[in-house]
Amino acid sequence: MPNIHPNAVIEDGAKLGEDVKVGAFAFVSAKSVLEDGVEIMQGAGIYGDTLIGEGTKIYPYAIIGMPPQDIGYRAEDNVKVQIGKRNTLREFVTVNAGTTHGDGTTRIGDDCFIMIYSHIAHDCQVGNNVIMANNATLAGHVEVGSYTVIGGMTPIHQFVKVGEGCMIGGASAISQDIPPFCLAEGNRAIVKGLNAVGIKRRFEKEDIRALQSAYRKLFRSGLPIKDMAQELIKNEKNEKVKQMCNFILETKRGIPYERKN
Repeated sequence: MPNIHPNAVIEDGAKLGEDVKVGAFAFVSAKSVLEDGVEIMQGAGIYGDTLIGEGTKIYPYAIIGMPPQDIGYRAEDNVKVQIGKRNTLREFVTVNAGTTHGDGTTRIGDDCFIMIYSHIAHDCQVGNNVIMANNATLAGHVEVGSYTVIGGMTPIHQFVKVGEGCMIGGASAISQDIPPFCLAEGNRAIVKGLNAVGIKRRFEKEDIRALQSAYRKLFRSGLPIKDMAQELIKNEKNEKVKQMCNFILETKRGIPYERKN
């Protein structure tokens, strides 16, 4: 049975799973779905058409599912938020619903840790096991790959894509796409190297060596990065390297890195 504080507001129509907890002065809208084991703490608000996956914890005063900060939004638009399983959204985090300019849904995967005052704007697509440190902010339509870490006080420009397994330094400003498995930092941020700690934690030595070799060719040869990615992918067998090269070939905003003369 759900454990609902008497001062919480649960609108008629909300669907609550087993062992859901809702704290004092929290709000859950009529269209919300809280799966088993979800906890909504004091003063948090779950608005609109929002799905929160099993075991996720929403800390005090986080606001999830409010309309997008988009001047084209209309109250009749069918927009949503979908949050996966076992996530932690800390105090004052905000997640806005999608827009009709995207597919209408803002998504967060499983096992993410979103720290205090972070913001996830409309139509963002956040993968699994993502960490956003305090005050990290995603503008509209940003895509963040799984296992990426975003440092505190870092904004990411709308429509930017951050690949899988990246490390984004704190107090950076990201305005272009960051390839998978890379480290980027600075204002404006540029690619500085591989995310060495991240790949050592997850990959075998064969993958690490292949990524190191590919990185040197892509970013230190002095040749155009897309030309080198195209050349690498012709004969490359390693799937991680292929993933990095395909990302570079498909980028629309460009890759920020220091050009060699």
